[in-house]
Amino acid sequence: LSLYRAPFVAGITRALHETRQRVIMRYLALLLVMLSINLTACAQDAPSACESQTIDGARYSICTFSPTQADIRLFLKNDSGQGYGSFDAVNAALRQNGEALVFAMNAGMYHADRSPVGFYRESGTTYAQMQTQASFGNFGLLPNGIFHIHDGQAGVTETMAFMLKSTVPDNATQSGPMLVIDGKLHPKFLEASTSRKIRNGVGVRSDGAVIFVKSEDPVNFHSFAMLFRDDLKTPNALYLDGTISRLYSAKLHRNDRGASMGPIVGVVRKSK
Repeated sequence: LSLYRAPFVAGITRALHETRQRVIMRYLALLLVMLSINLTACAQDAPSACESQTIDGARYSICTFSPTQADIRLFLKNDSGQGYGSFDAVNAALRQNGEALVFAMNAGMYHADRSPVGFYRESGTTYAQMQTQASFGNFGLLPNGIFHIHDGQAGVTETMAFMLKSTVPDNATQSGPMLVIDGKLHPKFLEASTSRKIRNGVGVRSDGAVIFVKSEDPVNFHSFAMLFRDDLKTPNALYLDGTISRLYSAKLHRNDRGASMGPIVGVVRKSK
C-alpha cells in the first residue's frame, strides 16, 4: 500500500487544486457579469451628461440626454395655473412627488405675461397655437421650428414640415429661428454678423440623442449654428432664446437666476 500512497495523495491533491481553480474561475466570471450589469444600470440611472467646453474660442455648457433613458419634460404652469417662472419653482413642485431636476433651461420665447409666443403642448394639452407667418424678431425669422417629444423619441422639425406629421406629440415647443435644417445652416445667417449674444438652443443627433446648449460667451447665429452642425453633429437644431438664457445643471452645480421665464424644459429624476 505504501507504494501507492504517495501517487494517490498527489492525485487527490492535484484534483482538489484543479477543482478549486475551476471554482475560483467560475466565481470570477460571475463577478464580471454582475459588474457589467451594475455598470449598465449605473449608466442608465445617470442620464445627465452636462459638461463645459470651449470651442473656437467660445465657452459653452453642453448637456446630452437619451430620450429613452432620461425623463424630458416641459414646464409652464403649476397645478394652480400659475407660471413657474424659475427653476426653483419647478423643483419645489417636483419635490412634492419625490422628484427633482437634473437639468433645465428656458424653452422658447414668450410674451410679457410669460405665455408662449408659438405652439406649446405639455403632457398632451395644447396651451398655445402654432405660428406660421413671418413676423418681427428672431421668432419670425423664418424658417422657425418645433422641438417635440413623443413616446421616448425627440426631434427638431421645421414648422411647415411639422404640420405635415400625422403624430401629435406629447410635448412640444415652437421657437425660432431654426439653426440647422436638414444639415444646412439657416439661409439668413451671416458669418461676419456683429450681433453677438448669450444664446441657448437644442439639437437632435441622428442616433436620437438630445443636445441642449447654452453659450457662456456672446456668439452670433452663424457660429452657434456651426457648433450644432459641425461639432455636435445634429442635422436639425433650434434656437430657443438669447440674452435671458439660463441653465440649471446638478452636475455643473448651476442654478442661474434672473427675471421670470416662460416655458422651461427639464430632465427629471426621482429624489434620492
